[in-house]
Amino acid sequence: MMYVRKASRMAALSLPALLATPLHASVYPLPADGSPVVGTDTSMQTVYEDTLPDIAHRYSLGYYEIIRANPAVDVWLPGAGTKLLLPGRRILPAGPRTGLVVNLPEHRLYYYPKPRKGEQPVVITYPVSIGKMDWRTPLGDTHVIAKIKHPAWYPPESIRKEHAANGDPLPKVVGAGPDNPLGDFALRLAAGNGEYMIHGTNNPTAVGMAVTHGCIRMYPEDVAAVFALVPVGTPVRLINEPVKVAWVDGQLLLEAHPPVDEEGQSIEPDVQLLSQMLDQALGSNTAAINWDLARATLVAASGTPTLVGLAAEPDTPPAPAPQAAAGASQTSR
Repeated sequence: MMYVRKASRMAALSLPALLATPLHASVYPLPADGSPVVGTDTSMQTVYEDTLPDIAHRYSLGYYEIIRANPAVDVWLPGAGTKLLLPGRRILPAGPRTGLVVNLPEHRLYYYPKPRKGEQPVVITYPVSIGKMDWRTPLGDTHVIAKIKHPAWYPPESIRKEHAANGDPLPKVVGAGPDNPLGDFALRLAAGNGEYMIHGTNNPTAVGMAVTHGCIRMYPEDVAAVFALVPVGTPVRLINEPVKVAWVDGQLLLEAHPPVDEEGQSIEPDVQLLSQMLDQALGSNTAAINWDLARATLVAASGTPTLVGLAAEPDTPPAPAPQAAAGASQTSR
């Protein structure tokens, strides 16, 4: 996993060149065996002037993503010499590995570019902001219908009323420039009546939060890269997958994110659903599962893939599944 600062250069790069260039986004070769697990976690030490949002931006992480990975560290004053976990190991979302996939609970976008002949397939991933409560980003299949450089923003009446009520009135049109919350690049989606976009921001600190009016917001350099790489017509899947599991090399991995319902309300994690997902991931394999750790991982929802089971010896009986817990999480494919 490597990082880039000048993402606009990506338009002219082939996929091998992407892998050889320091990337701001996270670029992972797709495992040849079809494994859904990519990347590795890394670490770094802070300097005095660092803040967690600054570091998140620097390493292509979202606001809550870096905070949940480092819960004991002060967000704004981590201090000099503090060791931070930079989460980079990921379980890919379920479903086709084509086009753009945005997993809303994860606050993360995945792009699967079509490889040229002879190139190894890769996935490129970026942190995003999504719709806040009462302004949810829609779920479902859609596609990119237009690309707009230096977009103007025409806030709908509902948003203008909201801003006026908060003492922050908006004009009918916000032109391109530093005050435009759409940033310099936007990709319009077919969802709804075309009002939803993937776009930049003039407030990078908020990337990785549920703060938008339904659009998908990215760091400025990230949306510049996506704008350059993604053609009109690219399919887009908007999914709600708070829990991801994988069986890889005799290891059962669990990655959990805070679950929400389709209205944006926080809900309790569903242990019974977790049991079903772990069973599905195992298939015909048998594993000794640490259910206490699995429950704790589900509740903590740190977003970090956690080892919760190992291949069992032939004479080891499988562990009993836990009883269902109150609440339910919803997953849309």
